[in-house]
Amino acid sequence: MAVAIRLSRGGAKKRPYYRIVVSDTRSPRDGKYLEQIGTYNPMLPKDSGERVKLNEDRARHWLSVGAKPTDRVHRFFDAAGILERAPRNNPKKGEPGDAAKERAEEKAAKLAEAEEAAAAAEAVEVEAVTEEAAAEEASAEEVAAEEAPAEEAAAEEAPAEEAAAEEAPAEEAAEEKAE
Repeated sequence: MAVAIRLSRGGAKKRPYYRIVVSDTRSPRDGKYLEQIGTYNPMLPKDSGERVKLNEDRARHWLSVGAKPTDRVHRFFDAAGILERAPRNNPKKGEPGDAAKERAEEKAAKLAEAEEAAAAAEAVEVEAVTEEAAAEEASAEEVAAEEAPAEEAAAEEAPAEEAAAEEAPAEEAAEEKAE
């Protein structure tokens, strides 16, 4: 007969309470057991002394007879100093699963495509703005060149001021389109 030291669940729904019992491994979890050697109330705070109660003498007796504790009970025994438990290492514990990795790769690919599309749209926009600005500058220069000979006869300083006044709105319009 194989003997195990394990938890037997009791209590109400969503309010668990466990007995630490010694039972035959073939018996059901909450079924018949050989002896109750303690209790565990997970509803209490972790630093509470009432959370885990153990009868150390009986636990040592059953361990000496060959009873095998479950992992959770083994942790309780380690905390009580009854039986040493070697720490375990699970390097994959915090690593996401395969599906999560695939979703992350798809999301990264979509972001890269969106960045490339934004960069291409920005390059096209910059080219269009520079072409418009060059066309406006050329037309402003043509207008200034046509008006300059007629106004030179009237006054020498006036054409420079008018040309500067006419070029300023064209430059402002080009700057607004660039933004």
